[in-house]
Amino acid sequence: MPTLTSPTRKLAAVGAIIALLVAVVAIGIAAGRAVEAGRGPNEPKAAAPEPQEDPAQRRLYDQLAERTSRREAGDALAVGKKDAPVVLVEYADYQCSFCGRFTRETQPELIKKYVDAGTLRIEFRNFTLYGADSERAARASWAAGRQGRFWQLHDELYAKTRKGDALAEDKIVEMARTAGVPDIEKFRTDLDSEAARSALKKDQEEGYELGVQSTPSFLVNGRPVSGAQPTSVFADAIESAAKAAAGKTAGKGSGK
Repeated sequence: MPTLTSPTRKLAAVGAIIALLVAVVAIGIAAGRAVEAGRGPNEPKAAAPEPQEDPAQRRLYDQLAERTSRREAGDALAVGKKDAPVVLVEYADYQCSFCGRFTRETQPELIKKYVDAGTLRIEFRNFTLYGADSERAARASWAAGRQGRFWQLHDELYAKTRKGDALAEDKIVEMARTAGVPDIEKFRTDLDSEAARSALKKDQEEGYELGVQSTPSFLVNGRPVSGAQPTSVFADAIESAAKAAAGKTAGKGSGK
């Protein structure tokens, strides 16, 4: 695994890209805090206004997508074709109620409409904000992925909001059984392994270097989307990214 440079050096290297992401994520933080502070669970959450995209902005998104979309064959924490024209990268914490809402309500629709059609690939990043219980759940999801059951345990962890003792190791082991993880002893070993901690650290450092401060945070071909937005917001971002990708492919084909 290559050595990661410091956040300060990374921020200097990517300059305007990071400034753009931090600004958009800041909007998501403000919106999320407003909801947690007093907005009722059934009240609609206003979507952040969409920026007007120009060629320079698109180039920034492309550079960010190239840096963050891993497109690794056999990635257990990804769903969708490796060469799908659009990649959605999600940074999430298993104690985050809005992350759970995205998983239960929005992600299934995106998979049905875009992943199954070959347009979208979803890549999950464990970005833990709430301490040891979140980190244990993150390592558990990685360990389940070692046996091909990442998404099953991921969905079980998000089936309802779970915090604190609900994510104790014995509770997580029971969820792993429910998720169909075949070898529970191997799962326990992998959960507490240095490899699991290294994988979590890699995801965390990627998020911190980008300026991610809240969950869930998303990139759609490099375009930031903050918070558990309505499905229509993701659909618009995916379709816009797919159109841009098709345009670049057509341009290459015509020799432009």
